[in-house]
Amino acid sequence: MQKRLRILFAGSPAIAVPALEAVAALCDEGEGFALASLLTNPDTPKGRNGKLEPTECAAALERLHSIPILKPEKLDGEVRTQVQALEPDLLVSFAYGKIFGPKFLDLFPMGGINVHPSLLPKYRGPTPIPAAIINGEAETGITIQRLALEMDSGDILAQEKVPLNGWETTASLSETMAKKAAMLLPEVLKDIGAAGAAHGRAQDHGAASYCSLIAKADGMIDWGMGATEINARIRAYTPWPLSWTTHGDQQLLILKAKVAHSQERSDQARPGEVLGKDKNMGILIQTGEGVLAVSELQYRTKKPLEWQAFLNGARNFIGERLGV
Repeated sequence: MQKRLRILFAGSPAIAVPALEAVAALCDEGEGFALASLLTNPDTPKGRNGKLEPTECAAALERLHSIPILKPEKLDGEVRTQVQALEPDLLVSFAYGKIFGPKFLDLFPMGGINVHPSLLPKYRGPTPIPAAIINGEAETGITIQRLALEMDSGDILAQEKVPLNGWETTASLSETMAKKAAMLLPEVLKDIGAAGAAHGRAQDHGAASYCSLIAKADGMIDWGMGATEINARIRAYTPWPLSWTTHGDQQLLILKAKVAHSQERSDQARPGEVLGKDKNMGILIQTGEGVLAVSELQYRTKKPLEWQAFLNGARNFIGERLGV
């Protein structure tokens, strides 16, 4: 009887759950694969009571399977011993959250593959989805690549383009990418199983671009930017860290918006000034170039409100200047 190819899946957040479930389903089908274990981040405190909760991947696997789950703080010698005991053949990674060193990768006779939500070599790094939105890309995509020691530099095994319409948020685009990955990954694994190795095409390293981690402070709106640029950031920073400004001494979250005018600029109005309202678009705010229409917003200590309800409780809001 042919030995089943044993997979260790490394993933943590919700975007990786459909891919994990697709791999688990492939293994359950008796297609010559076995899910040896899940490698995920440790449980973290959540909610007001600080109760420890597992990652989304761990929670999903615990519901469906009785497969070992590893939750190490770091990939040290102890963890390598645990992984080696599982006798894995192939590492499959999607948004795990830690870097794999050479000693760890050496545990896998068939190496590793990684799912990355961009059209590599574009946007290597930890935040490719917000990066594509911020930069106004017309398309992005999903790439499955061989794992290499240099970040996101491995040979491309499969790639699929995803067109963008300018309305996506990081939340909505992450859902799309999650579904695409779940469809693409099983076929790549079948190809690897049939060939006995992962064969791909080399990336054009000279065309590589990079994205970096996002900090909470990045959500602060610079009203001196243009309306198009601010709107892209609002979408890119949904659901985290969210875009915000100040109104007096209160922090004000801008949750949904669109560009009302991309270029118009009043000689009298200053960036951040609340110009008025439009019954079809929302609250109009002057930017460095153009006008932004805000349709949903929230004071940090209160609940999110649709723009008309917000103005009902902030009657002197029009004419105010935000961010000063």
